[in-house]
Amino acid sequence: MTRRTAGLAALSVAGAIAAACGSGSKPAVAASGPAPVAITAAPAGQQNVNRVLRVTGTLTAAEEAEVAAETTGRVTGTPVERGSRVAEGSPLITLSQVEAQAAVSDAEASVAQLEARLAIEPGEPFSIDKVPEVAAAKATRDLAGAEFDRIRSLLEQKVVSQAEFDQRRTQVEATNNQYRAARNSAQQQFRMLEGAKARLSLARKSLADTVVRAPFAGLVMDRKVSVGDFVTRGTKVATVVKIAPLRVELTVPEQSAGLITSGEKVRLQVDAFPGRYFEGEVRFVSPAFRPDQRALTIEAILPNPDDALKPGMFAAAEVLLPASAPAVVVPAGAVVTVAGMSHVFVVRGTSVEQRMITTGLTLGPVTEVLQGLSAGETVATSRVEALSDGAQVRVGPPAERPPAARK
Repeated sequence: MTRRTAGLAALSVAGAIAAACGSGSKPAVAASGPAPVAITAAPAGQQNVNRVLRVTGTLTAAEEAEVAAETTGRVTGTPVERGSRVAEGSPLITLSQVEAQAAVSDAEASVAQLEARLAIEPGEPFSIDKVPEVAAAKATRDLAGAEFDRIRSLLEQKVVSQAEFDQRRTQVEATNNQYRAARNSAQQQFRMLEGAKARLSLARKSLADTVVRAPFAGLVMDRKVSVGDFVTRGTKVATVVKIAPLRVELTVPEQSAGLITSGEKVRLQVDAFPGRYFEGEVRFVSPAFRPDQRALTIEAILPNPDDALKPGMFAAAEVLLPASAPAVVVPAGAVVTVAGMSHVFVVRGTSVEQRMITTGLTLGPVTEVLQGLSAGETVATSRVEALSDGAQVRVGPPAERPPAARK
């Protein structure tokens, strides 16, 4: 038993030694990680950014007029229809001219009669001494005065009697009175002439008003009467609108009211033309807030040369505000956005750090970074979809730097 036990023990020791020798005969394999990702990188730069204030509003016509008749009459013509383009002064509605023309003829006859009575030649001013009655009375007065002077000298010579002298003196006073009466009559007739001319002007205006004209160049939005209708003074006959340029009334919240001044640029879009921008300029800033909304109303003017925009359209507008301090910008390809969250990979030697950021405006090839990154930090600009936090990288030739700050 002792020999057998000793033999088994020897065999066990020999097997252990053999196993130990066998395991030590194989070389150890060194552990290795994934290969570095080849990327390009660029430093975050700075750029002056024009801030925008996003507001909404409604387009309105620059001018809109409810054109009304200024005289009474029956409609005889309607040379325009809805949508017709009219120039300033173009006829919209014509009325019967029979009565108006008769009134003009009557007024012209009255004026001509008074001018003939007062001896007024065409183009010459009124002269009271040229009035026939005044000239005749003046001649009679002058003759009576000359006769009186002669009788007075004869009276001094005792050639005529006192009675004859008194008679001639009375005659002189009478002719003076007649002369003054003739002048007064001429003055009254001249005032009558002025009244007749005023009535003639009114008659001519009534005749001109039988043609209702456009107050400005624009489009006919509505025609309210037809041939045969009888209209009176003040009856609305058409609506004319001017849509080039257009106005847009925008509502600015109270916290942004201090940023808006007259002359700021405005850019807007309407649903009818997706992707197209229309530019204008702020012309009016209300001096008071609307108490029901605690908001400020501003008005901008927009050129509309092709009549694409129409009054009543809803507009989403951007008011371009003055540039503030330079903003941090990175190449747009460096920003990764997943589920509404944006991040970049900041290069740290041979690895990258995932950094959450808050983005602002996209300015062509670069994106504004509001928070999370400082100017000068280097970010990965290529193969960002293959990167993760702490990934090993190999930076290749630098990408083109973002545009420098604009002056």
